[in-house]
Amino acid sequence: MSGELRIHPVSGNKDLKAFIKVPFNIYKDDPHWVAPLEIERMGVLKTKKNPYFQHAEAQYWIAYRGEDMVGRISAQVDQMALERMDPVTGHIGFFECENNFETAKALFDTAEGWLKDRGMKKVLGPLSHSTNEEVGLLIDGFDEDPRIMMGHARPYYKDFFEKAGYKKAKDVYAYSVDVTQPFPKKVQRLVEYSMRNPDIEIRNINLKDYKNELLMFFDILNDAWADNWGFVGFTAAEVQHVAMEMKPFIKDYQTRVCLYKGVPSAFMVTLPDLNQQLKDLNGKLLPFGWAKLLWRTQTKNPAQVRVPLLGVRKHLQSSPVGGMMVFLLISTIRETIFANGGQKAELSWILEDNTPMRGILDRIDSYIYKTYRIFKKEI
Repeated sequence: MSGELRIHPVSGNKDLKAFIKVPFNIYKDDPHWVAPLEIERMGVLKTKKNPYFQHAEAQYWIAYRGEDMVGRISAQVDQMALERMDPVTGHIGFFECENNFETAKALFDTAEGWLKDRGMKKVLGPLSHSTNEEVGLLIDGFDEDPRIMMGHARPYYKDFFEKAGYKKAKDVYAYSVDVTQPFPKKVQRLVEYSMRNPDIEIRNINLKDYKNELLMFFDILNDAWADNWGFVGFTAAEVQHVAMEMKPFIKDYQTRVCLYKGVPSAFMVTLPDLNQQLKDLNGKLLPFGWAKLLWRTQTKNPAQVRVPLLGVRKHLQSSPVGGMMVFLLISTIRETIFANGGQKAELSWILEDNTPMRGILDRIDSYIYKTYRIFKKEI
């Protein structure tokens, strides 16, 4: 590609659609990239549709070389993150770029300048848009397709970030587990012991009371993750939004809650890896993509699933009961997923310093197969 490089600020639906299309050029020869659905991405990016924008503002840019789209980036200022994490740290995200550092540098400079104009002195990212959405830059594990709601990247992106002065803030991991294999005998004995504990009850999500069930789950989650690095919590509007987005794909046998002494205290949500069904649709539901997707999701049980949400109330996290409930959730859901044709599960994302959770995942013979990095920089 040749021509003069220019960075174009996104304005209006036409530009947003072009912003969504940028990765199609970047990954045209990458067999592991999965094109996102345009309608889903528009729902994420448009301020009137995503409740994130009730407490944040963002700007998007597209890099053009001549008439060709060769990169993109976003910058965000999230008031909730400013209050909870750092009052002078803004975010960047949605980064994609041709293999040309000049283009990457121009995108970084533009986003950083926008953040400086709003009083920011530090940058954290990529976050697209926040730690409640797509998190980090893939730096290891390029040889498998990303699971639902997880990012992909070109290997040279890491070098671009580092050359532009970004340093590691935190790594997060995606773990893979073979659902077809039973857990080690020590874990199975612990699960059996937990099932005999009269104070612990486990049940499937009640889909007939879906709204209240999800409110309960996110109440546990906001408490469970309160001290996690980077977590800013879900607002009531965001809970409602996420609940409606997930509803078509929630199956009762894949989503369970544990009660301790009658109080909901732990839960686990498992979603089908829709990327398997989306890969050949090229981001389009029309004219026949919607029919293919509906047929696939209604007639086939997924071979791969992802666990995006798992939480135990804070006061139980360091107790034996907290550990028992996590093992009980993972083990019983694994059995039902396997019984319904499942083969692999991803548990993500897991902070590198979340020692208790990583210890549990090690004990069930799962392993890290993708690493994502969040970078930081002073501006």
